[in-house]
Amino acid sequence: MPAKYIFVTGGVVSSLGKGLAAACIGCLLESRGMKVNLMKFDPYLNVDPGTMSPFQHGEVFVTDDGAETDLDLGHYERFTHAKLSRDNNWTTGRLYEQIIAKERRGDYLGKTVQVIPHVTNEIKAAMKKVAQDVDVAIVEIGGTVGDIESLPFMEAIRQMRQELGREHTLFVHVTLVPFIAAAQELKTKPTQHSVKELLSIGIQPDILLCRTDRFLAKEIKSKIALFCNVPDEAVITAKDVASVYEVPLVFANEGVDTLVLKHLHMEAKDRDLSKWEDIVHRVYNPKDTVTIGIVGKYVEYEDSYKSLKEALVHGALAHNLKVQINWIEAEGLETGDKSFEAQLEGYDGILVPGGFGKRGIEGMLIAIRYARERKVPYFGICLGMQTACIEFARNVVGLAEANSSEFDPATPHRVIYKLRELRGVEELGGTMRLGAWPCKIEPNTLAHKIYGKLEISERHRHRYEFNREYEEPMTAAGLRISGSTPDGTYVEMVELPDHPHFIGCQFHPEFKSKPLEPHPLFSAFVGAAYEYGLKRRAEKEATEVELFHRPEKVTRR
Repeated sequence: MPAKYIFVTGGVVSSLGKGLAAACIGCLLESRGMKVNLMKFDPYLNVDPGTMSPFQHGEVFVTDDGAETDLDLGHYERFTHAKLSRDNNWTTGRLYEQIIAKERRGDYLGKTVQVIPHVTNEIKAAMKKVAQDVDVAIVEIGGTVGDIESLPFMEAIRQMRQELGREHTLFVHVTLVPFIAAAQELKTKPTQHSVKELLSIGIQPDILLCRTDRFLAKEIKSKIALFCNVPDEAVITAKDVASVYEVPLVFANEGVDTLVLKHLHMEAKDRDLSKWEDIVHRVYNPKDTVTIGIVGKYVEYEDSYKSLKEALVHGALAHNLKVQINWIEAEGLETGDKSFEAQLEGYDGILVPGGFGKRGIEGMLIAIRYARERKVPYFGICLGMQTACIEFARNVVGLAEANSSEFDPATPHRVIYKLRELRGVEELGGTMRLGAWPCKIEPNTLAHKIYGKLEISERHRHRYEFNREYEEPMTAAGLRISGSTPDGTYVEMVELPDHPHFIGCQFHPEFKSKPLEPHPLFSAFVGAAYEYGLKRRAEKEATEVELFHRPEKVTRR
């Protein structure tokens, strides 16, 4: 039986949560026994987000096959069991690159290449490719309806309705119903105009997901339904919630999956969201709080570390804890005095994430030294592992000028240097070590204890590596290389055996963490941080009690 299609569009403003909505619809359909796949079309001309600034685009999510994709694919993987690849994220730039390559080869036999039908045909072909062997393909169209760059994608999904019919296609439109404080009213006009824009290009939405900060009254829903030409039941309150993991339950209460199945004429088993209900219960009923300080260079824009933040939440949920994340600007630690201590003290754990460029590196090194010497649980990811090696080389091995060739090409001690196969390669796009690569773990190490196995596969995104010329002096000084590629070429994990919990990995474990399946590295780190916090607080209380009961000296006159 051919797959059905759900097309998710957005209106009024960006950042309404189309990706999360698509992921949660997929989650609901899976809970009813359906097999789903998801994809996103991004209307920008970049070939992929790999060379875009995190401030512009947020994090770059990486799939097993090495695709650098939009962060919404992270939502898709966290909420569903879909196996994503480069076929699940297309940009206008990548589509045009493919079309132009075909034109130069002569594939179009001298025809005039146009947006319709050539661009729209490529878009439809990409959708049909991910719809193989699934019951439902959920397709998110990036941008906001009315954007000129989104028009080819809108035209393609309009054509899909024409070709496949209403029983095989469903249009879900995410819109905004703002509450105007001055008037003390919810306003439906933005939604009406957004739907009018859709209608002008030939698309009638079937379901409206209305983002709002409160539940929509029946009369508001009826008004929206009347002006937007949908049934009352198809106007859904997509209410703001404190945790994104509650969204599937909110959608379930609003009957979104029932509407979808009814429209697409599909039979399904009863919904089972018991695991998600348990997750949400733990989110709102933690036994305690653990505090993590993240020392990074993009901290003023948290979407730069979207998967990282969610992975820490997953790690905390594994221990029935709430994680409080404090973002510490790495440059702010580079004060040249001891004031950095005030910024770092009080955390149960310190994490240095991935990143590129020299800015903030010295601040990261200060934070790492603090964690190493004070025995604070430390977790370094990608750049966080590299800077941990540099700090160890400088302050333990005694190589005061140790550095990465990325930050100081003239350094006499290139503890970290450019990947050997990339030497001479100056192009930035798609030239890193990307995707899933195997790692062999050394027995009787912290890494072995955490994973419980000796062979793993993790996703990578980096241009620089540990220089094995420095392996001997650094391991002699106490650094343990606990993970390497099976052929021994690349160092994948390092740790400090004389530290309660100090570990770094070259890969990005956050990309594989899910709320129902927390990544073991994050679960172990949060657990160690919580134990450290309990011990620290107990020692502090004991000291305060001792001071309280200490007899005062009597001064004789």
